[in-house]
Amino acid sequence: MTPDTPAPNQAGQINVAIRDVACHLPSKAVSNDALAMENAHWDMNQVEQRAGVRQRHIAGDNETALDLGHQATLKLLAANPDLKSQIDVVLFCTQCPDYIMPPNACILHKLLDLPETVLAFDINLGCSGYIYALTIARGLIAAGTAANVLIVNADTYSKYIHKKDRSARVLFGDGAATSWIARNDGADSGIIDLLCGTSGRNFDAFLIPAGGCRHARTAQTAAEMTDISGNVRTQENIHMDGMGILSFVNSRVPRQVSALLARNDLSVSDVDLFIFHQASKMALDSLDRLLKIPPDKTFRNLLMIGNTVSASIPIAIREAADQGRLKKGDTVVLCGFGVGMSLGSVLLKW
Repeated sequence: MTPDTPAPNQAGQINVAIRDVACHLPSKAVSNDALAMENAHWDMNQVEQRAGVRQRHIAGDNETALDLGHQATLKLLAANPDLKSQIDVVLFCTQCPDYIMPPNACILHKLLDLPETVLAFDINLGCSGYIYALTIARGLIAAGTAANVLIVNADTYSKYIHKKDRSARVLFGDGAATSWIARNDGADSGIIDLLCGTSGRNFDAFLIPAGGCRHARTAQTAAEMTDISGNVRTQENIHMDGMGILSFVNSRVPRQVSALLARNDLSVSDVDLFIFHQASKMALDSLDRLLKIPPDKTFRNLLMIGNTVSASIPIAIREAADQGRLKKGDTVVLCGFGVGMSLGSVLLKW
């Protein structure tokens, strides 16, 4: 569905809602002070001003995205004791799987001891992953394939980042969130509309060049290189074109969000809360400025946890609800953008 397509007629449609969200962060937290002790030449004051991150949680050497996602899921099931027997789909969104194959979702299926009738699969997406997963979940429920879907978002980007790469190491944190998506018949809350898009021509703005089937790991790909800013990486680490990504965000995201609101006859003033992917302070400041969103209509939590990739939006949802910033009946816009390059926006009533 393109931005110019009229908003769907909601009459008679199955109502799909985010019923609950649970989160889990690694116990290890790394502060800017700790990074400064390792790297005396890093200006951490400038880092906090530009990235907006003071601390990030980092997975242990033997702790994976699957482990984090499992813990988040256990928290969700503990809060909703009847849910386990009702699960129809487990959708695991990650770019940090335990194995090349099988998918994390199948292993989580085993860990949860779910019946064989449950669908379980992964999607490989980064910071737009939560919105894409909501799109898939909504479609499965609307088609009658499922009534209750678990979306698990978890990543451990720290395992892909060179310890001497300031541009990426200061920004990203590890974390997970599990969301319960379900039919919400008879209620006035739920997903109203959504848009997703892709700019594949910009795929190389954020990538790990080696380690896949296109470029296998070799002795050469493990060799360190230093860029003009002094950041050290190998071809097996994350390579991020920060300014290129910011340009993509500034040019595409406001246009998509505006299109989503326009086709639902809404404006920024009609929205109670915007929750963007917690990319960086620079990105969030730009979006607020370009869309003319007042501070009381946005939510940020990256200061103490960093950019947690596809888990950033559901973690923010959980924290906003816990803090009373997200209330029943609120009109909300969620928006994710990143690796691919891809982006997606959702309009919903909480």
